[in-house]
Amino acid sequence: MKTTRARRPQPAIREQKTGQNQKAAAGVRRTRTKDASDNWHSGPREETGARGVVARTSARSGPRAATTARPANTRPATDAAGAAATTTETAAKPRTAKVSVSRAKKMLVRHGSAKQVETQKQLRAKRLTSDQVGEERLQKALAFSGWGSRREAETWIEQGRVSVNGKIAELGAKVKQGDDVRVDGKRVALRWADRLPRIVMYHKQEGELVTRDDPQGRVTVFDRLPKLASSKWVAIGRLDFNTSGLLLFTTSGDLANRMMHPSFAVEREYAARILGELTGEQMNEMTRGIELDDGKAHFDHISDSGGEGVNHWYRVVLREGRNREVRRMFEHYEMTVSRLMRVRYGMFHLPARLKRGQFYELNETEVLAAMKWADLRINGQTKDY
Repeated sequence: MKTTRARRPQPAIREQKTGQNQKAAAGVRRTRTKDASDNWHSGPREETGARGVVARTSARSGPRAATTARPANTRPATDAAGAAATTTETAAKPRTAKVSVSRAKKMLVRHGSAKQVETQKQLRAKRLTSDQVGEERLQKALAFSGWGSRREAETWIEQGRVSVNGKIAELGAKVKQGDDVRVDGKRVALRWADRLPRIVMYHKQEGELVTRDDPQGRVTVFDRLPKLASSKWVAIGRLDFNTSGLLLFTTSGDLANRMMHPSFAVEREYAARILGELTGEQMNEMTRGIELDDGKAHFDHISDSGGEGVNHWYRVVLREGRNREVRRMFEHYEMTVSRLMRVRYGMFHLPARLKRGQFYELNETEVLAAMKWADLRINGQTKDY
């Protein structure tokens, strides 16, 4: 019969192993010290440096043991000098401070009914076939795919840098889905307007520029908008640096052109606060037309909205977007506009809940209604829905 030896408790085993390890370490670890002749010697003692790091050396003698060692917390003189020189050079080069701009917050809205949500989901997933998309001008297809602007694409085509299906393209060429388009020999992954575009309503603040790049580094509205992965925002109209209010953005260039082009005469409504008060005759003259530096201008409608003290509010409607047109029309009667805000652009009204610096993205049902209002199809071309 096999006998079983009694097992020791685990704590006793751990204490025994710890004692053995301490004895072994005491016999092996030594400390290297310097003498008066600046030579290193090994000793039996164990000391800890300023950083709590124990210096370990071998007990054996010989050339390797006599080699001078550098303390762990020091660096060679050459390294220190190089680091100092690098620090000096870095400090000598001024760094341009980049203004950090926070993204605009989205206006919170309630979800619609289950039926409305399902309709929006179906519209979001809808895609046009290649036959419905049809052909597109080459420069427009390149610009829509993120390859520069249309003018840049036209320049590349004129220089013979663009090819379609292995042949050098010419101005006026059209492409369709499946064509092999290359720029400087590099294939282009074309994107197509085969779905509903996106539309955003943004409440612009004073002090923001409607431009993509400002040499002076000021804040632009594009810095505030949400980023897009596969397309870019197109501004529908512009607002001056000191003008606030409704600003529209879309991913459809056709919709933007439809709403901005003077031939479509889309209404713009503004709320203007001026220092002073217009007479009835002056208001009538503004609707009939007055002469400005760049030609005749007029309001389609002007109404008195009241005011307090020297400030007076007016609502004006016009159908064109010349530079500072509203301000210049009031300045014609020596009235200074102290505040100007756009409250409507076509069918789009500035929501009362949309605060300054916030944006609201239209849902698919609202986008479809906007495309119908603009007499455009999903891809921005035909009327067949």
